[in-house]
Amino acid sequence: MASPSRRLQTKPVITCFKSVLLIYTFIFWITGVILLAVGIWGKVSLENYFSLLNEKATNVPFVLIGTGTVIILLGTFGCFATCRASAWMLKLYAMFLTLIFLVELVAAIVGFVFRHEIKNSFKNNYEKALKQYNSTGDYRSHAVDKIQSTLHCCGVTDYTDWTNTNYYSEKGFPKSCCKREDCTPQRDADKVNNEGCFIKVMTIIESEMGVVAGISFGVACFQLIGIFLAYCLSRAITNNQYEIV
Repeated sequence: MASPSRRLQTKPVITCFKSVLLIYTFIFWITGVILLAVGIWGKVSLENYFSLLNEKATNVPFVLIGTGTVIILLGTFGCFATCRASAWMLKLYAMFLTLIFLVELVAAIVGFVFRHEIKNSFKNNYEKALKQYNSTGDYRSHAVDKIQSTLHCCGVTDYTDWTNTNYYSEKGFPKSCCKREDCTPQRDADKVNNEGCFIKVMTIIESEMGVVAGISFGVACFQLIGIFLAYCLSRAITNNQYEIV
């Protein structure tokens, strides 16, 4: 049986670890809420971009929503484990954090390796969407209109891409190519935006990639801190139990 003075030295350590881990878990829970919100926002606002990548890309918002939900549940579990000061629950919490860290690491590596394929996929699908474009409102045509009107662009590389489409031969340029909302361009190139959409979309994506990479790296490092804290608190609780015995 350990001396009372040693037990008194261990308890402040446990209290300190519990306080820090509770703060960490709360912040971790907030990141889950943010991921959930970003996934919902991506589904609502960026669906046009995802739909022109490939069919699997449209699942990206659902992946974010699912990840955010898992983090919220895991954060709640971590808070409960910390408050209960349960050694085995804290070890389980650390294991789940490690698993999520590895999944994020693999996802980051895959995204970096296949980043050029994403560009090529978008360009090819955008060209295909132009050739199959119609004004009846299928999802690809709607995506093209949304991108062209939002970014004030026309075609893939420039507005001349439309001249090779069936829609142009029948009706001219689509209204989404207009420089003004009330124009009817038909085949008048002076009334449409000259810049292509591909460069503009890639510029937006590349400008945000650094931010996304930085946030991902920060979240991954943050999870390593949580793994360390959960493991240390679990060890401290276990050692304290042995000291009491």
